[in-house]
Amino acid sequence: MLLTIEKWINRITDVVGAIATMAMFLMLVNVFYDAIMRYFFNTGSIAMQEMEWHLFSVVFMFGIAYTLKEDGHVRVDILYDRLTPQIRAIINIVGTLLLLMPLSFLVIEGSIWFVHEAWQVGEISGDPGGLSYRWLIKAVIPISFGFLIISAIGFMIRNVNIYRGIEAPKPRSIEDEVL
Repeated sequence: MLLTIEKWINRITDVVGAIATMAMFLMLVNVFYDAIMRYFFNTGSIAMQEMEWHLFSVVFMFGIAYTLKEDGHVRVDILYDRLTPQIRAIINIVGTLLLLMPLSFLVIEGSIWFVHEAWQVGEISGDPGGLSYRWLIKAVIPISFGFLIISAIGFMIRNVNIYRGIEAPKPRSIEDEVL
């Protein structure tokens, strides 16, 4: 049953990763267009410049959940790599329960009012010609941390399965893949 739940969570997280990938592509096109317009035609758009950091926010914030799923997050590998897979699984579970989940819930709880206030007052860009609906980009914060919680549950399930010996740990390096 845990493997089935993990598969469903991984599918959700893969969709989040695909959204981040698409946002990265759109950001690339946006920056290219903006640079061409600015340097070759001496014209530019404040809205396009703002869209760059909006898309970067989506890439970064949604990419967090996908990075956790792929076990690509930063950690101190000097000690971690020398531990057995079962001890690593315990560290991952405890770290997720004591640090990642509470922080994620705290960020969601703290950012909901931020989004609501921007929506309620109809916040727009302070720059003339900037983007409207500022609440949309602010909504990325609680949404992305919601996805991070979902990904963290899948991460914990994977580590429970590793601890129980049901699932092999993901290779952490090229040497691990060869061995």
